[in-house]
Amino acid sequence: MNPSRSRSLFTLCLGLQILFSLPNSAGSHSLWGEKVEFKGQPCVWQLRPDVVVPALRDLSVCTLIRLSSASRWTGFVYKAPAAAETQLGLGGTGDQMTAWLLGRQWVLNKLKLQEWASVCLTWSAPKGRFRVYINETLEVEEFLNSAQSGPLSPNGTLTLGTFHIVDASGEVRPEEGDYWLGEIGSFRMWATEWSAEELKRRRCSDGDVVGWDERVWLYNCPPVPDDGLDCVQATNTYLAEPRKPENRPPPASKMSSKAKRFIVGPDAFFRVNLTVMITGGPTNPSELISHWLQEKLEANRTMKVLNLIVKKDNRRYECAFHVREYKVNTADEVIAAINATLTEKYTSNDAVIETQAIAVKPIAPDNCYEDTLSTVYGVYIWAETFPADTQVMGCTKPKSERAYRLCELNIETDRTRWATPDMRACTPVGEISDIKNVTVTPDNAAEVVGMIEVLVNGSTQLDSTDLQTVVEKLDQVVNIGTMKPDLGGSIVNIVSNILVSETDVTAVAPHVLNMTENLGDSMEFQGESLSVTAPTLAVSMVNTDREGFKGLTFGVSSISAALEPQVFVDPGLVNKPEAYATISLPYDLNNLFPSGEETRVQFQFFGTSELFQDENMANSSWTLNSNIVSASIRQTKVHNLDDKVLVTFRHLTPNSLHHQVKCVFWDFQINDGHGGWSGRGCVTQSASSNQTSCQCDHLTHFALLLDVSRTPISETDSYILTIISNLGCGLSSIFLGITLVTYIGFQKLRRDYPSKILINLSAALLGLSLVFLLDAWLSSFSNYGLCIVTAASLHYFLLASFTWMGLEAVHMYLALVKVFNTYIPWCLLKFCAVGWGLPLLIVIVVLAIDMDAYGSSVPQEVAVDLQSPDPFCWIQDDVFFYVTVVAFVLFILLCNFAVLIVVLVQIRKTNSNKSSTHRRTTLQDLRAVASLTVLLGLTWAMGFLSFGPGRVVMMYLFAIFNTLQGFFVFLFHCLMKENVRKQWKTHLRCGRLGDADHIDWSRTVTVGSRTKMKNNLVSSDSAASIETSNTRISESSLAPEPKQH
Repeated sequence: MNPSRSRSLFTLCLGLQILFSLPNSAGSHSLWGEKVEFKGQPCVWQLRPDVVVPALRDLSVCTLIRLSSASRWTGFVYKAPAAAETQLGLGGTGDQMTAWLLGRQWVLNKLKLQEWASVCLTWSAPKGRFRVYINETLEVEEFLNSAQSGPLSPNGTLTLGTFHIVDASGEVRPEEGDYWLGEIGSFRMWATEWSAEELKRRRCSDGDVVGWDERVWLYNCPPVPDDGLDCVQATNTYLAEPRKPENRPPPASKMSSKAKRFIVGPDAFFRVNLTVMITGGPTNPSELISHWLQEKLEANRTMKVLNLIVKKDNRRYECAFHVREYKVNTADEVIAAINATLTEKYTSNDAVIETQAIAVKPIAPDNCYEDTLSTVYGVYIWAETFPADTQVMGCTKPKSERAYRLCELNIETDRTRWATPDMRACTPVGEISDIKNVTVTPDNAAEVVGMIEVLVNGSTQLDSTDLQTVVEKLDQVVNIGTMKPDLGGSIVNIVSNILVSETDVTAVAPHVLNMTENLGDSMEFQGESLSVTAPTLAVSMVNTDREGFKGLTFGVSSISAALEPQVFVDPGLVNKPEAYATISLPYDLNNLFPSGEETRVQFQFFGTSELFQDENMANSSWTLNSNIVSASIRQTKVHNLDDKVLVTFRHLTPNSLHHQVKCVFWDFQINDGHGGWSGRGCVTQSASSNQTSCQCDHLTHFALLLDVSRTPISETDSYILTIISNLGCGLSSIFLGITLVTYIGFQKLRRDYPSKILINLSAALLGLSLVFLLDAWLSSFSNYGLCIVTAASLHYFLLASFTWMGLEAVHMYLALVKVFNTYIPWCLLKFCAVGWGLPLLIVIVVLAIDMDAYGSSVPQEVAVDLQSPDPFCWIQDDVFFYVTVVAFVLFILLCNFAVLIVVLVQIRKTNSNKSSTHRRTTLQDLRAVASLTVLLGLTWAMGFLSFGPGRVVMMYLFAIFNTLQGFFVFLFHCLMKENVRKQWKTHLRCGRLGDADHIDWSRTVTVGSRTKMKNNLVSSDSAASIETSNTRISESSLAPEPKQH
């Protein structure tokens, strides 16, 4: 084909396309969610002649492209007027990309075929800085010298998908043969050099110089919808410095190169009042109506439904909304189109919408005029803005962030007004003291609350002066009149932020409680109920009347990870055991409602007790063990109810030991007006370890107190005691094992009864230590049977250990009091039957009566304290615990104390009858007392002394001495005992011992009279035995060694 003829045909096609597209382009829609496909045929998108690119010293350009082949391609090209050189452009061959700026070019190999790539070029002439971003990653940053730095030329030509030339007549023509395979998903240009972070935030934002909108482009190949694109709608349109609106030029007009930049808007607005009937019972009629209007009116993207409100009137629904019409048609045409669209019957699933009445009228809302706003973020001058558009300004601090403000079209008045600015990205530049002298009015109430919210959110702790200022201003806002839910929600958020901070709110607590109640009474909302929640705080309001009230239940079903409560309000009396707190109002309460008038019932939930600090509880054993809930009726005092209010609390700390609980309410009058907890008018209906129900005859703030006079120790102390217990038991287990090996392995060491009793006691203590160490691990398996076996084993070895301590004392008593040459047959066998059989019998009885008496829990308080913060298999029934453990251990210890006193008196008498040269030293006496104390288990008595101010100290001593009991047995009976050391030396051949050393040491004392035995008690050999706590008081035993049977 002749090249000139081809070019002429292309020009003709482009001209026809432009001609037919002009009427539509004036009212066409956004291109977000659509793409341009370049399929190797002539396809040109060019900037409209009436869209002027100014001289840009700073700019950012972003485009979304996808390459279909490895051939040459062009993303976009911008040229100065009547110039052949590319001032700004993007192109390449295959995955090789070339960026052009002011005659220079940069080549990168970063693109991939068949994958979308976001490419952004930024330029700052004052800084001489050029950057290239690919998929939000900086790939090129280069600084040009002053000779190379300059602004982008104004009034240039811009094309997508092809290089172009401008002929003598000023027409834009594509370069011959420059047709590539690929797609462009968007193109935007800004008059600002954005940073990487700012570009990321504007990923779905339109440009302020050139946007992705049909109204700024001329093309000969239409866009194609693509739901796979990340952005299907622009989040905002203008991101440059605000500017005043300009009238839109007629679509077919030809503007000179000196014409002003084309600006989108203003558009036409209409108000629609609609009455519809819905059949089929949809679950959410308002959502169904919204979906219907959007589907019908926004189908061709020429209209936008705004500010929809729906009110139910029996089976009918009264709707009001605005329509923003992008198309510049006559008002009559738009009204006719809306009427025709909405009068058709609409069916969705089983629901049917039929229009009964419709009224459409055009409205002409004014622009939002320039407004100077002084905030904690600084002073902002918001430029004049079109209706329903969002104005954007740079933050005073930090400069890189942006503030947003909507020119809001009010559905009630059809007038525009500035909405509250969104300055969440900005940082406050003021202080709370700056609002002290601000006079709160209905017009600035929202602004004052917004300032306070920002300042409180940015502070971890308020001093007393700032706190007083905040509460005073919020109270003024609440009392100035009715308020909207948004404003009330902001106040609730402020109170919540103060409560979760480190601020001491005690001084203002009564004012805050009164303010939150007034807040709930004065809030305006649509519908029957409204709940406003924030971390640790919730306010629910219900509008009702005497006839419609059938009882009401409010509760908190759960608390999120951010501490925000999930509340419910149900008619009637509802029982939800899993709820954190519930309060149920009886049906008879409607007698207090005003006749024939609507009233309001208000509920509140507090997840923190910061506002309820009772000074009388500082030195009390009572503590708060629940969240706080309240109920009230607007302008009504409720007291002395016959049909009681039911309040149910979940315990913050499980009451597994069944401590006393008390249902209380917050009495504002006591403690000189500071308030405090009182139980007057409230009784406990039922209580379990996890929940308590109360009945009260009035309405106010309710909570639950727990008597903590026997509260467990702190977590830190518990953790330390656990470590001590585990280390002590581990150490004792090792040395008890060595003791058993020693006495079992050396026959000469176990010929008398004391040694054999020691072996049994060591075995019992070793079993106790090992089971204790394994208990937490075994309980972690959460196996019911395994836990019962573990708990029963621990119980058994504990009882066996104390039984053998008691038998040691019995043997000691017989050796001192009874006649020693009395023969007791089967003595050791009888001891074993009692020492091992009695504990077994007790455990069997417990299992037979109630197997569930054993189980898993975290031990809270036991007389014999086995400290562990982990799940622990142990006795769960208090009766069995106190009878089979506490009483049994106490009996053994009392008997052992008595025997110890008798032994000490006997030693004292014997020692006084000796000459001074043969008397025992004080150190020897102390060693004897220490060894006997360990052997008889008297250190366990410290468990019964763990109360009062010295409770924690006693528990530390208890843990140290008792877990190390096995080590002390080894110390006194192996390490410090001379004959044991000699046996080990002989066995290990560490020295040569004479025959005298091999004489049976257990027979050094002959059978004799009681007097002789008592003399032996203080002889050098027996004294050493006493010192080692082996009750070697009777080294010849109770009688001559019995024959083996």
